Amino acid sequence: MADRSLRGIRLGAQSLQSEEGVVFMERRATTYACAACGHETTLMFSADAEPPQTWECRSCGAEAVLQVDGKSVSVDADDEKAARTHWDMLLERRSRAELEELLEERLAYVRARRGAGDDPTRQKIGA
Repeated sequence: MADRSLRGIRLGAQSLQSEEGVVFMERRATTYACAACGHETTLMFSADAEPPQTWECRSCGAEAVLQVDGKSVSVDADDEKAARTHWDMLLERRSRAELEELLEERLAYVRARRGAGDDPTRQKIGA
């Protein structure tokens, strides 16, 4: 380490490792075209990786479609699963009436901790 003294080097500014003996993976350029704004995005993927059929357009945020040999691929909608929200998962476990009852209990607990108690001027939720 005598030949690589740390004296005078800004830490984090330079790496003391060399790229000697490193073999990089083979890569290929993949192009995505946005139908909304016409913008084309080119990304690099590993040669053996399967690129996704769609990618978010960097220009407008719409869905850009993978281009193969200058033509758009057809997007398979069967693979996509609708994202479940927190509300959907709650409704799978409890009915709406149970959720309203739990909310009322929790609100009463919070009001009691604040010292507000039952405030007759507040409107009941769900009424």
